[in-house]
Amino acid sequence: MTLEKTDVVVVGGGQAGIAASEHLTRAGIKHIVLERARTAEHWRTMRWDSLVANGPAWHDRFPNMEFEGQHQDAFVPKEEVADYLVDYAKMFNAPIREGINVRSVKRKDKGAGFVVETSDGVIETSYVISATGAFQRPLVPPIIPEIEGIKQIHSTAYRNPEELPKGNVLVVGAGSSGAQITAELMKTERKTFLSVGAHDRPPRRYRNRDFCWWLGVLNLWDAEANPSSTHTTIAVSGADGGATVDFRKLATQGLTLLGLTETYDSGVIKFANNLADNIHAGDKSYLAILDLADAYVDRNGLDLPLDPEAREIGPDPECIARPIRSLNLFNENIKTILWATGFSNDYGWLQLDAFEADNVPSHKRGISTEPGVYFLGLPWQSRRGSSFIWGVWHDAKFIVDHIEKQQGYLAYQGSAECL
Repeated sequence: MTLEKTDVVVVGGGQAGIAASEHLTRAGIKHIVLERARTAEHWRTMRWDSLVANGPAWHDRFPNMEFEGQHQDAFVPKEEVADYLVDYAKMFNAPIREGINVRSVKRKDKGAGFVVETSDGVIETSYVISATGAFQRPLVPPIIPEIEGIKQIHSTAYRNPEELPKGNVLVVGAGSSGAQITAELMKTERKTFLSVGAHDRPPRRYRNRDFCWWLGVLNLWDAEANPSSTHTTIAVSGADGGATVDFRKLATQGLTLLGLTETYDSGVIKFANNLADNIHAGDKSYLAILDLADAYVDRNGLDLPLDPEAREIGPDPECIARPIRSLNLFNENIKTILWATGFSNDYGWLQLDAFEADNVPSHKRGISTEPGVYFLGLPWQSRRGSSFIWGVWHDAKFIVDHIEKQQGYLAYQGSAECL
């Protein structure tokens, strides 16, 4: 194998890796970006056909380039997002090497730095940025075994309703992916069931402003994570021009809502008795944003139209008022179970003491407890917006600034002797 040396190796050629590369390029730091597939691959092959960005074009982008040919309030289709990221990387000639699999990263036996073993050779580097993001390994809870005649897939494998077996569908998970896929399935003749866990559901628009704008002016994008709190999924959608996700409304249109999926036995799934609590907690998070928005308008004297209809929440439909606690898959002709249940970490290649329990990165704002190692693109890495395209750009700048400062200290050749 050939041996190559560089200052920084960035692992991952998605939005995080591209952001890191831009800042490294600006700082004049020699680096390589390694991508096991194509640049922005996940946007192309781990998303369904109709997916659009969850935020409008003016917001969900890098600071230095707009989406060409898109209205500022449009929700950009996934393929165009991928093309945008590729074009952005070309703008500063990002040194991305595609089709390179990183097999391991280890500390050098002697001296500072790391040895990166790849499918294309070995690289020695002083710093490593893990830019593989938050969506690494699709997570499917081990609740339901393989069942003959019923297809089980993760949301990353879903493309469109036509590819699913004929019959009804159970979607597990009511975050953005689950809510959007469910809405698409409801346009077909299939009966659709949705298992709803804890979630927040912000208003898509309120008082003539998108929720991305509201979270910005309310300083909520920059809100830091509460270490004692658990991660809560967000039900938001830009599909069909964008609309607030309203599970009650979907239920009145034919969707059957269910509580959290708990157990399975002999064709029967049992659900927790928490559907109403989950729906009402989602309402609470929704109304809280409206309250903050109204207070902001009043305090700043903004001329934004009132929107009283946004506060109208309908009565609980039958499936919430009298929740179904168990479901026989065969009696309901369910032929597909679609797991919209998120992702787990996959850091088997990063063979360093950089993790806490359960393989969770040990870091502060992306700076690992293992000197020379950095993480980028994690949810709540430094703030609420960290895993978004614009948010990861700012986190990348912080990390590259840290690397540049470290290089400055190490370049010092003097002594601490008194003169």
